Amino acid sequence: MASKELIAASTLPVILSILAKGESYGYKLIKEVAEKSGGQLEWSEAMLYPVLQRMEKNKLIASRWVEGDSGKKRKYYHITKAGHEVLEDKKAEWLQLHSFLVQIWKPA
Repeated sequence: MASKELIAASTLPVILSILAKGESYGYKLIKEVAEKSGGQLEWSEAMLYPVLQRMEKNKLIASRWVEGDSGKKRKYYHITKAGHEVLEDKKAEWLQLHSFLVQIWKPA
């Protein structure tokens, strides 16, 4: 299981990456992260929703309410142009860090 610090550092690029593939809602994001990480990253609603609110306030994502067949409303999130730009920056940062770690972990 990843440390809380690593989970916190990766939350923004993970959310933006998922939303770059299509809109989603909170619970579905939590399930997708758990599935794609093989259970290594487990997010809670209490952790996710403040992050989504902050990202929306910073205009990295936007949302809309959709009424389902049962009449219950669900908030769907999608990435914005600014979010795509931040995602590209974050990808470059993480790839640079990954490359560095691979280098220093090589056997002597």
